[in-house]
Amino acid sequence: MTFALVSVQVKRQVVLHEGNQNFLVHAWDSQGQKMTLPVRLLYQDHHYMNNRLDAEFHHEIPILDFPKSNPGLKRRKRDWIIPPINIPENSRGPFPRFLAEIRSNEDKVKKIHYSISGPGADQNPVNLFTMNRTTGHLHVTQELDREKVDKYMVSVFSVSDGKAEKPMDVIINIIDQNDNKPVFSLPAYNGEVSEASQKGFQVIQVVATDADEPNTDNSAIQYRIVSQEPEEPGPTMFTINPKTGVIRVNEVGLDREKVPQYTLKVQAADMKGEGLTGFTKVIIKVTDLNDHAPVFTEPFVNALVVKMLVTDGDEPHTPAWNAKFSIIDGDPENLFTVKTGTNKQEGIITTAKGLDFERTSKHILLVSVVNEAPFDSSISLVTSTATVVVTVEDVNEPLMFDPKEKHVSKSEALDLNNTVVQYTASDPDTGRKQRIMYKILNDPAGWLDIDKDTGVIAVRNQMDRESIFVREDKYTALIGAYDDSRCETTGTLVIHLQDVNDNPPTIEERKFTVCRLCIYPKNLKLVEFLINYCLLSSYLAGTGIILTLNHELEIGDYTVTMSIADNQGLSQVSTVTARVCDCSGEDASCREKDVGGSNPPVILGILKAIVVLLIMLGLPLFLFVRRRRAEEKPVELKDLTMADDMFEEEERNDREDIQVNI
Repeated sequence: MTFALVSVQVKRQVVLHEGNQNFLVHAWDSQGQKMTLPVRLLYQDHHYMNNRLDAEFHHEIPILDFPKSNPGLKRRKRDWIIPPINIPENSRGPFPRFLAEIRSNEDKVKKIHYSISGPGADQNPVNLFTMNRTTGHLHVTQELDREKVDKYMVSVFSVSDGKAEKPMDVIINIIDQNDNKPVFSLPAYNGEVSEASQKGFQVIQVVATDADEPNTDNSAIQYRIVSQEPEEPGPTMFTINPKTGVIRVNEVGLDREKVPQYTLKVQAADMKGEGLTGFTKVIIKVTDLNDHAPVFTEPFVNALVVKMLVTDGDEPHTPAWNAKFSIIDGDPENLFTVKTGTNKQEGIITTAKGLDFERTSKHILLVSVVNEAPFDSSISLVTSTATVVVTVEDVNEPLMFDPKEKHVSKSEALDLNNTVVQYTASDPDTGRKQRIMYKILNDPAGWLDIDKDTGVIAVRNQMDRESIFVREDKYTALIGAYDDSRCETTGTLVIHLQDVNDNPPTIEERKFTVCRLCIYPKNLKLVEFLINYCLLSSYLAGTGIILTLNHELEIGDYTVTMSIADNQGLSQVSTVTARVCDCSGEDASCREKDVGGSNPPVILGILKAIVVLLIMLGLPLFLFVRRRRAEEKPVELKDLTMADDMFEEEERNDREDIQVNI
């Protein structure tokens, strides 16, 4: 007696013209005996199924069995041939749902009783799977979740005439669906980066996981940075590896004094970036670099030099006893002051200004003392004086840049290794004869180099006035100077960059759609110069190109190749693609039939170009027109029309004529 469970699946779409399809299934046993079973495939309405997964699930229900082999064959031990049963998770029912049919090839002659045992059957979770005792129909009774249990193994029993055969294990696989979004390991990440960090420096790594089946698209995560706050000095200061989640510095120019902290919103999406999404926040603290020397808020402070005590025989604590001090000689620059102490019997000498060892290393002061009350005129008294010798001790004073902020004007096209300026510092300690050395403390774009001994600053990398590190045409670098004792000071170099013509005109919009009927002009923008194409008076506000169809064209794609040069001869070849659709007016839109399923036109479209020039800027235009996938033909000059009124406007502003070479 042989039991077999066979799955027949539809490999491609089948049309049941009469609601059914008949075919034969052949099988051979180990003795070579052929068995044939007629099968009829019937249409079954799945009106109660509310999603595609359920429909696919029902297509895979095993419903076939094999009859017993021909009479006369030797009886063989009953065999089970059971492939794994696959069930998609999250199926919504109705339940119980038919999964498979297990049928003995002797069920026509004997009464067979079927049963199952194992997890999900008679073990927890009990009755998740059930089997009809007489028909062998296997059912599932509720929705499954692969993330809880990804497969079940149950044992199937068959009993006939009171005899039980050895059970057969059946594996029920739960098929994963994309029902879990990526989850980050932390709701917020904190990282640090030095303001001197270069491009490519690794800041932090974020990690997200997906509970769906590993090594499938459902759990294939990709990362991206959604936003950066603030967007200074540029919106893309950081970049993230889409596969690893490693965040790195993308641009140089981090400055803690301007932006001490960035906040990034990071997204993780499964299905290789196209599926469910999860988000986290990354807070990046910009740590300080020692790029500013300390500066006294008060460059001069009073310092105690000496206390001078006196005695007086008059009655204590009276004006005749209280002393009053003054410096009468030796201080022509008023570097010192003397005051009476609180006990009225001492003179306190302090500095009123900073002392300079290099100018005067010793000061000899003559100090006198009198009483608050005048001396009695009847008695001849001599004013007492004392000499105070103040010795100035030498200290290592900081170097001084002159000026503190140096401005210089240079062309952005200054060649590499050419001198920008010599920026030097002086040492107030003239007697020490120390060596002064220089270094660059902060060079945001990495353009400069400095000679350690001379302070000559040269171009290391090409400067660019259009860089994000340039503000109002000014580039700022911080220069440091230090002596043998490593005492350091700073100076600021401001380079005013002179613009040169190093950017050719470039068309920004490379693909556009136009209508073949009721022709309407199409505006193209030249980078950094945008024009309005509705009114002629607006043409003077910018620079751009307007292309219009000269007459109706066949539907299809056309290319226009233009070499655009400014009045200094700097040029660039740009190609734009025009899709001609079966529509009219300004609102150009294509239907699918406009662009697919048809042979390409064989004629050339004639485009006329109206070139609008900015005041003081002439743009010679070289225009070429080609039709994709068609034989190229030369366009004659007479087929290209230019707007006469535009030429008149050009002449009124004394600008260059337009050159059109075909």
